[in-house]
This record gives sequence, C-alpha cells and structure tokens, in this order.
Amino acid sequence: QVQLVESGGGLVQAGGSLRLSCAASVRIFRLNRMGWYRQAPGKQREVVGDITNGGSTNYADSVKGRFTISRDNAKNTVYLQMNSLKPEDTAVYYCNAVNERGFVYWGQGTQVTVSS
Repeated sequence: QVQLVESGGGLVQAGGSLRLSCAASVRIFRLNRMGWYRQAPGKQREVVGDITNGGSTNYADSVKGRFTISRDNAKNTVYLQMNSLKPEDTAVYYCNAVNERGFVYWGQGTQVTVSS
C-alpha cells in the first residue's frame, strides 16, 4: 500500500508561483512513475505531467514551459513547481503513483486557486 500526501496548495494571483509537494509512504525509487493530475469544477480529471523512476518527465501541452516536476528520492517526495499561473490552472491537484505491478495510488488532493 502506498500513501500519498499532497501539500502546498493555496490562493495565488495570476502570474504567481506555487510549489506542490507529494510525500510518499514508500521509497519512491521503487515506483515506476509518479504524476500530477488536476480536476477543475465541472470538468474531468486531467493529467498535468509525470516523472519516471529514471527521471524522465512529460507534461501536458497546457503547462509546458510553466510547470516543472522533480523528485527527491532521499525525502520520498515529488514536487510540482508551478510558475506563471493562470486562472484556468485553478483546480484540485492530485498526486498519483504507479508501482511495479501497475497498481495506481492517489493522494487526497490539494486546492490551487488562481485569481485574476
């Protein structure tokens, strides 16, 4: 069982920055992939980006160049650095992890609100 706890959400003005953290209850180097998703009111959950255990990253087109995913294996934590935030980035952000068997785990989510 993998437990994920997100933190770092909040209210920020457009153009500002936030850094989200996702702390895992296991050694993250054992996980195949960790990612970030978001869900805005009335919309489906969508992928923001992910990072493999090898350190490769992928991003949704909507956040490329603004968001950066990184990992600290020593702290078992993955980060989502969000810069140049826009009102349309407002959503609940969820951390996600996939283990070597393909099981998927989710955090409880953290709210990010970007005011115009």
